[in-house]
Parts: sequence; structure tokens; C-alpha cells
Amino acid sequence: MGSCQSNRSLAEQAKAFRYTITDKTAIKRVENILRPLDLSDDDYHTVMQSMLDQMERGLGAATNDTAPIKMYPTYVRAVPDGTESGEFLALDLGGTNFRVLLVTLKGQEVKMDSKIFLIPQHIMLGSGKHLFDHIAECIYRFVKEHNLMERKLPLGFTFSFPCRQKGLARAMLTTWTKGFKCEGVEGHDIVALLHEAITRRGDLNVECLAVINDTVGALMSCAHTDRKCAVGIILGTGSNACYIEKLEKVEMAEGNEPGPPEMLINTEWGAFGDDGSLDFITTDFDRQVDKHSINAGKQRYEKFISGMYMGEIVRLALEKLRKNGLLFGGEGSYHMATRGRFYTKYVSEVESDDTDSFPMTKQIFQELEIETVTDQDCRLVRHVCALVSRRAAFLSSAGVACILNKMKRPEVTVAVDGSLYRFHPHFHDLMMEKTRVLAPGIRYKFMLSEDGSGKGAALVAAVANRILAEQKAKGNPETSSAV
Repeated sequence: MGSCQSNRSLAEQAKAFRYTITDKTAIKRVENILRPLDLSDDDYHTVMQSMLDQMERGLGAATNDTAPIKMYPTYVRAVPDGTESGEFLALDLGGTNFRVLLVTLKGQEVKMDSKIFLIPQHIMLGSGKHLFDHIAECIYRFVKEHNLMERKLPLGFTFSFPCRQKGLARAMLTTWTKGFKCEGVEGHDIVALLHEAITRRGDLNVECLAVINDTVGALMSCAHTDRKCAVGIILGTGSNACYIEKLEKVEMAEGNEPGPPEMLINTEWGAFGDDGSLDFITTDFDRQVDKHSINAGKQRYEKFISGMYMGEIVRLALEKLRKNGLLFGGEGSYHMATRGRFYTKYVSEVESDDTDSFPMTKQIFQELEIETVTDQDCRLVRHVCALVSRRAAFLSSAGVACILNKMKRPEVTVAVDGSLYRFHPHFHDLMMEKTRVLAPGIRYKFMLSEDGSGKGAALVAAVANRILAEQKAKGNPETSSAV
């Protein structure tokens, strides 16, 4: 559905529930409850300007400590130029499943073969040594299975946990997330720990040339086919962004490796607003979501827009309407009263539903043990879902537009990955529409990234390998960490 249609459908939904509620007082009460979720263009411009100010603070050496947006240097200095070739390993660790991939590059051709290995809970909660020994064992099994034991293979590592990078192949884990709590890893270089595990085995000829996060992977994966790609966005369970910055502005980068005069920046923009700068758009629903999260007061921007929280914001709004006698005849259920029980996938399903009979919406509430659901209820539920998802898409657009305006490139491709962007029926169109308003004069397009965590990691290693070979050919073998 196009962006104009998305907006019309939202307005039509608002009218629909007005027409079916004859009590004007009830209509007013519904609108008063939901009004804080409907932001103005002035609000989005204010968000964009505040993000720009915080990004500049994050880039500055003197101001980085107090900046909520940390703007971490990635030490990735170039995107693929299309000449990369050869076989590369890629590792992807971001949860209980760990992937090892063999990526074969030949110009624009990419062939990938991968295998998924489980990270058992006792390893997730054990020592760092056991974790990296397990990773090395998985690499060994994959390499042996693919008859690659006699080859020296360059490797790229997508490590989707918060890190402070000190070089392309040096990344210090700042804190474990996603259920991991391995001792002896926080504050340590994860590439060094991997190489130590490989050395302990003594039977692997593998070198990690680069460690990246998923935003960089998304950007590199799209840049392989589109040279104008200069921004990478994740819109899934969480949210983050990276972009290409002029090297002269990256004051936090260490060392002076040769390479192009630019560097990819991992913004960690999810923390935007942790200083209170987004309080002016924060609703009671948002405050409740934050209060009951495992990281209260942190990742405030992410909590407005990402899939981990969207369903809960909708649930809280629906519950407030119900308690005011404006939904489901005032009747609730155990499920609807339970935090986290209204899944974000329901938001997408409701907004994709047939508005004549609402079969999916009624099925969802049957699962949630709401016994009587009228068409009027379904229209109001759909309106609430549309308000929450539209706000998320428009706030995401404010972030994208901030970066586009900051870069000042006439034409940019934005790589996007994540389940929210992939599966929500209107998210792409809404983002296209609002980014156009907030970044006038810039030509842009959104491009869905295909397997950035695998293909992207291999491409970073491939570019590192290419630049290393170029430096050696020039008689400058010193650099192994500039891309």
C-alpha cells in the first residue's frame, strides 16, 4: 500500500470508530486518551534537531562522555568496490543460535553456505573461555565438513552485542545482553579471545580480520550492489543505525591507519533521549513500558520504535480504553492484563486485516480470551495499532532524515534490515513519506538488506583483505586494520 493510502486509511479508521460510536462524549474520551500518540511535524523536526545535537556531541572527544548517542568508530573505511573475490568465513553471534558461513565472492556474484549451531545455556552463563572454545569447535566442524582444513581463510565476525571498537579487529565488549553472562569477557577484546581459542586448538588456520555489528553488515551487504549505499538501519526487536562520516569529524578514532578519508560510525542511536530530551513526546504508555523494562531509563528512543516494545504500547492503550468502558464493553481478560502478552506481530496482523469482517483481529482476541468483540471494537483496535506504528515509523524517519541532512550527499541509498521493517504492512511507505518531508532536496531510497550479518561480515573481511594486499603491494605492510 502506498504512503498516501496509508495515511488515508488512518484517517478513515478514525472516522470509522466515530461513526459507530454515537455518544459524542465517548468519542471525545477516546480522542483524549489517544491524542498523545499523534505527533506533529513540529515535534518530528524537534526530535531531528535534538538527535543532530547529540550526534555532534558523540563525535567530539571532549563531549563523548556525556553524550547519550555514543557514535562509536567502526574502523571500516571503505565499502566494496566490486573487485573483491575469494572465499571468506563469516561468524554471526547475536543470540542462542550461532552461524558459521562460507561466502564466495566473484565480482557481483555471491554464493553462501552456512550452518547453525546452538549455544547451550550452560555455555551462555559459563566462562568466556568455554564460550570461545565452543565457537572454535563449531568453526572446526564447519571447515572440516567443507574440506577447507588446508586453506588459510580470512574471517569476518558479526558480534551483535554492545562493543567499543579500538580497531577493525579489536572490539571490547562493554556489557552482555540477550541472556548471555559469560565471565571474563566484558572489558576484553573479543577477537583476541577468539584467536586464543583457535590457538588452543592448534588445528585451525583462520584469522579474524574484522568484527562488526548488524548495522554495518546491513550497509555493506547493500553496498556490494549499490555504491550509493551510505546508511545502515536496523528496525527489528531493537534499533540502531550506522552511516559514513568524514574522518576529520571522528575524534574518537584511535591510530592513524592509511585508508580513505571517511569511516563508518555505529551511532547506537537507541540511547537517544536517555538524557530526557524526548520527555516532551513521552506518553504514560511509554513511561510504563520503560518502568517495567530490564533497563529502565535507558534506550529511550528504541523503546518508542522497536518491535520489542510496540505490542506492549498498544496493549496499554487498549487496556486504558477498556477500563474507561470504551472497548470490549469494558470486559477484560487475564491475557490482556498481562505485560508483554499482546505481541508486536499482532499489530502487523491487525493492520493487514480485512476491514469488512476483521477475521484476523477477532481471532487474535479469541486467543486472548476476550469473549465479545464487535466490529466497532475492531475498528478502534486497528486505529490504536495504526497510531502506534505510525509514530514508530515517523520517529524512525526523523532519525534517518537527521543522518541524511548531516551527510549532505545529494543521493543516498539506506540499507534496512529487521523484522519490524520486513513484516509490518505500512512501515516502509510511512518512512518514505515522512523522510521526504524531513529531508527535502535529498534523493534517497530504502533497500532491504539480505543477510547483512553473514554476507556483510564476509564483505568487510574481503575489503580489509583487498586493502591489506594493496598496502603490501605499495611496500606498506603495516596496516591490517584499515578498511
